[in-house]
Amino acid sequence: MSSVTLNNLVKDYPEKGGKYFRAVKNINLEINEGEFMVLVGPSGCGKSTTLRMIAGLEDISGGTIQIGDTIVNNIQPKNRDIAMVFQNYALYPHMTLYDNMAFGLKLAKIPRDEINKRVLDAAKILGIEEMLLRKPKALSGGQRQRVAVGRAIVRQPAVFLFDEPLSNLDAKMRVSMRTEISKLHSRLKATMIYVTHDQVEAMTMGDRICVMKDGNILQVDGPMELYNQPNNMFVAGFIGSPPMNLIHGKVVAQDGSLWFAESEGDADSFRVKLDSRLSKLAQKYENKEIVFGVRPEDMHDPATKVEEVNGEMISAVVEVSEPMGSETYLYLRTGHNSVIARVNSGDRYPMMEKVSLMVNFDKVHLFDPTTEDVIR
Repeated sequence: MSSVTLNNLVKDYPEKGGKYFRAVKNINLEINEGEFMVLVGPSGCGKSTTLRMIAGLEDISGGTIQIGDTIVNNIQPKNRDIAMVFQNYALYPHMTLYDNMAFGLKLAKIPRDEINKRVLDAAKILGIEEMLLRKPKALSGGQRQRVAVGRAIVRQPAVFLFDEPLSNLDAKMRVSMRTEISKLHSRLKATMIYVTHDQVEAMTMGDRICVMKDGNILQVDGPMELYNQPNNMFVAGFIGSPPMNLIHGKVVAQDGSLWFAESEGDADSFRVKLDSRLSKLAQKYENKEIVFGVRPEDMHDPATKVEEVNGEMISAVVEVSEPMGSETYLYLRTGHNSVIARVNSGDRYPMMEKVSLMVNFDKVHLFDPTTEDVIR
């Protein structure tokens, strides 16, 4: 296994009239040896392009890629000591599973006994020993993806690359396969770089997560650090399901205290008196626009919350109630904003009924609406 270092990495695509589109913009990233790094972001953010440049499948427009101690910019993909698992499995339909997994090793002229050992070991790890004589058409999507992962394992590469490998699977199979890949990483202790647009996959699988948008890296951190300490509004809204509520309003002074007010004079608007921590953060924004961020689980029904919460009550109108089994999502209207609260499943909340919720100030984040950065 090896570390992977990206230095000022750039990817440009030519357009008409001599112009170009910059898909990846001078990014820098250090992926440690043995780390499971997830690149996550919306479609078009540059995550798959970055992975393909690491693999050597896309030319680099600028910067360097280093695998271990070697800069690999001008090294052919087959010589980079990487193995890639694709979204569409990329299996040979006329070959058995055994031959699919062994094919690359045969091209590399690995001895037959060693090939057999590696294929059987990988098949055992993935639970597909009984299927090795079948062809891909006889398998489910999840089984095909296991074969694709097995083909990567047998190569014993320095770095594993995964390009949205679970996106073609159904919801239940995705949960099962992401668990299998996490267990595989724990067993092999290999360096893995995993691309996904699914933030749940990112949160549950990654040692660290690199959040990308518009070809830029916005934050690199552990899953819970991203969740609890987002650097900006995009990360706050992208990480978490349901996402963080981002409520636009103003900081106003009243009776010697600072308040966050969604809008003046509206009885149903989101309006709370800030505590000392939030007042200190918001003081330079008095009479200015600001964004108030709070996660759905930090908006509590005071009747069902046992422990004491440092916060303020707000009123909102229930527009939709979604029972999820163990909990219920309330989609609420406060003045001009829609917010989501996550509450206990046993309580009923009729549509268009006004409810009171406690906002936990200890978990609130404030953001600058111009820079979209968190206010520290």
